[in-house]
Amino acid sequence: MSLDDPNISSARPAIRPLDEAAVNRIAAGEVVERPASAVKELVENALDAGATRVGIDVAQGGKALIRVTDNGCGITAEDLPLALARHATSKIDGSDLVNIRSFGFRGEALASLAAVARVRITSRPFGADGAEIAVSGGTGGTVRPAALGQGTVLEVRDLFFATPARLKFLRTDRAEMQAITEVVKRLAMAEPGVAFTLTDMSEAPGRVVFRADASTGDLFDARRDRLGEVIGRDFTENAVTLDATREGLSLTGLAGLPTYSRGAAVAQFIFVNGRPVRDKLLSGALRAAYRDVMSRDRHPVAALYLSCDPALVDVNVHPAKSEVRFRDPAAARSLIVSGIRQALADVGHQASSTVGAATIGAFAVEPSAPRIYQMDHASRPAMALPARSGLAEPAADWVMPSARIEACPDDGAEARPLGAARAQLHENYIVAQTETGIVLVDQHAAHERLVYERLKRQMAEAGVASQALLIPEIVTLGDGAEVLLEIAGDLARLGLVIEGFGPGTIAVRETPALLGPIEAAPLLRDILDEIADQGGSEAVAARLDAVLSRMACHGSVRSGRRMSADEMNALLREIEATPLAGQCNHGRPTYVELKLADIERLFGRR
Repeated sequence: MSLDDPNISSARPAIRPLDEAAVNRIAAGEVVERPASAVKELVENALDAGATRVGIDVAQGGKALIRVTDNGCGITAEDLPLALARHATSKIDGSDLVNIRSFGFRGEALASLAAVARVRITSRPFGADGAEIAVSGGTGGTVRPAALGQGTVLEVRDLFFATPARLKFLRTDRAEMQAITEVVKRLAMAEPGVAFTLTDMSEAPGRVVFRADASTGDLFDARRDRLGEVIGRDFTENAVTLDATREGLSLTGLAGLPTYSRGAAVAQFIFVNGRPVRDKLLSGALRAAYRDVMSRDRHPVAALYLSCDPALVDVNVHPAKSEVRFRDPAAARSLIVSGIRQALADVGHQASSTVGAATIGAFAVEPSAPRIYQMDHASRPAMALPARSGLAEPAADWVMPSARIEACPDDGAEARPLGAARAQLHENYIVAQTETGIVLVDQHAAHERLVYERLKRQMAEAGVASQALLIPEIVTLGDGAEVLLEIAGDLARLGLVIEGFGPGTIAVRETPALLGPIEAAPLLRDILDEIADQGGSEAVAARLDAVLSRMACHGSVRSGRRMSADEMNALLREIEATPLAGQCNHGRPTYVELKLADIERLFGRR
């Protein structure tokens, strides 16, 4: 910075306190970043008030209007001025900042909004008269009587009019509306027993953007219904139920099958004690849970609900309360990884139903003209075929050039999930018949997965063989050395044996034999980077899995090999008995199931 900078003066600057209005406007930037932040804070206040119905009206992406209406407990006329005061709240008394059981507790949201917008609160508690208070840019605040049913209507107009610089950095109305919709959907998933309605009031009479009625039944059923409304019924039909507990932590929710994935991490929802959060530790654990069943360019779909004693998690990390810190982050990460992996293994070979639907969609072609069938030409005489035509009298031993068809004994195999093998196409695809349709199996991908799972079981039972280095490799890592020495026992179980070798230095004594000759220094730095980013590391395990995957690929049935009927049926039975066999090592489906009804529609029979 040059000496002629106008912000630098040779005179000694005086220290003076900022006025309250400036303090509130500066602080508002932490709590209310954009209209979606305001909606989040107001809806959370409604939920903390015990509301069972929440309506959100928005105009111009929240810049012109945000109105949240609820049927909660309401605010008395005497408390309305306090509701707009900074650090005034009814949710905690200040004596215990650990046992937080509400969405809000800092007492900053309404004061921040009142400092940068025009805010009006109209409220009526049960058994009391209604009242309202209005504040514009931090000024005003006279309480007046008002007519209202039980509950609260909080209206925010002209957001950031008092801070025009912040207003210039907002995105388009459409982008801000999308962000608001995302916030409301996350809160709707957190509270399935509450009805939500989001309406865009930019044009009269308003357009309902999102609506979710209150779900009934027990918590698990209510969550499943709500997740079906928000994410889609395809998700709930192609997801496994989570229910795991460890060290005071509980994990519930739904995790999508590996073959039901997305191209981006846009459908991952994580809740801690009912609070929607965005946490790198938990997101990294979700990725690790799908490590060897999903391609790196695909992302799982999941809604995870972590519950624990409030004393085990700190939600007072950031004013927006979207980040949390666990007392034992390794336990939370381990619970997510093991809970999802066990749930996926429990469903066995199952693949998502969307795979078959996508296949049918690939077959279907919209005709350029209406279909005309032979029966529609009844007035035309049928053309006689030559008496000696191959079409009139097919040879008894004729088969399709690229298919091998073998008679299979009818031993009830059609009642099994993958049915009975009927043919092999192009020496790579097995066609099986079930009671309700057909199954197409990629023999190489399926057998590759079977061999891979067998190798993993053998490694888990016998352990990871290590090779001792003739000369230990000395790696200097600074402060990271202590981090790695803390998990030395875990690394040793994976065949990587390390020990301290002076301050900030590690000696690598043994490495996993499966990896062959490796450079230890880059591997250790990768482990450190992963621990820093995600709170744990799967680097060594991932490399071992990659080696096993390559071994499985070379040791499996190759494409182009002809298989007998007994071999094909044996492969189908082994797929049914092997967990995670519904997808290959790269996350692609190993089989596609086509329902008979869908096939008939392709031929216009339905």
